[in-house]
Amino acid sequence: MRLGLSLGYWGSRPAQEMVTLVQEAERLGYDSVWTAEAYGSDAVTPLAWLGALTTRIKLGSGIMQMSARVPAMTAMTAATLDLLSGGRVLLGLGVSGPQVVEGWHGQPYGKPLQRTREYVEIVRAIWQRNAPLTYSGAEYHIPIAGGTGLGKPLKLTIHPLRERIPIYLAALGPKNIELAGEIADGWLPIFYSPTREATQLAALDAGLAKRAVSEPFDIAPSVIVELGDDVAACRERVKPTLALYIGGMGARGKNFYFDLACRYGYEAAAQEIQNLYLDGKKRGAAAAVPDTLVDEVALCGPKARIAELLAAWKSSHVTTMICTITQPEALAVMAELVL
Repeated sequence: MRLGLSLGYWGSRPAQEMVTLVQEAERLGYDSVWTAEAYGSDAVTPLAWLGALTTRIKLGSGIMQMSARVPAMTAMTAATLDLLSGGRVLLGLGVSGPQVVEGWHGQPYGKPLQRTREYVEIVRAIWQRNAPLTYSGAEYHIPIAGGTGLGKPLKLTIHPLRERIPIYLAALGPKNIELAGEIADGWLPIFYSPTREATQLAALDAGLAKRAVSEPFDIAPSVIVELGDDVAACRERVKPTLALYIGGMGARGKNFYFDLACRYGYEAAAQEIQNLYLDGKKRGAAAAVPDTLVDEVALCGPKARIAELLAAWKSSHVTTMICTITQPEALAVMAELVL
């Protein structure tokens, strides 16, 4: 199992502190570093900066929002960064949710499964440079239909270092997970439970059975790591994140993280968390997160306890564990226990 480092959203900590953490991760043998975006910092700019300050560690977007960029822009960005970094890019993509897609980017949410399939097809066609780009789908038409009539098919002017940069898809629902298995090179789950992975692997296996290529597939969940002697205190640092996603990352009836908690068997807790969070009671929502849920999806406590919890992860189907870490000492402990 490889290790990755997730920095989350940029700007929450001093920039040099983040750089030092990534450089130490590279020294310790971490395979990749990942940055995120929602409606603050973007995912790509920090990767370009970190790529200039490192030499080996792979640069993953976790994730670039598809609604924020047309496929051609994403293909250009990934190809450029891959050239500059010597072939270190891992392109993580996701549809995001209706609140951000429509409320921030001003784009229709549409049909996310169809859009994802077409998006990936277009990006890969651009990198391959076999011919000027033309595409006619349900979501994308290139050149655009009904425009000035002056648009013409174009070909990427640069020659990508790799014509198949690895594409990872963030997916939570069964249909999205199946699509990731079918068309992507890796899957980026969040709040993954190694003891309940069978609830998600059936959909993944269905997608993998449809693959047109036989390359290895990377299952790369993000996992919060909190190192400390006081287990309860470590859990308390994780609970606000779970409460934010389960309670606030989506509206009632349209929250993918809420649905995931329910599939794990935490229906009552998820309902309480959502009710409290949407009522503005964020502390109460965090307090309502069960300790057992935290222990399923995160690594909390002293080194010995984390080593015990890791047993389930090591026997799971996970091939890359992307650790959300803020403590340099936790970075070293995970390298010792896993690498």
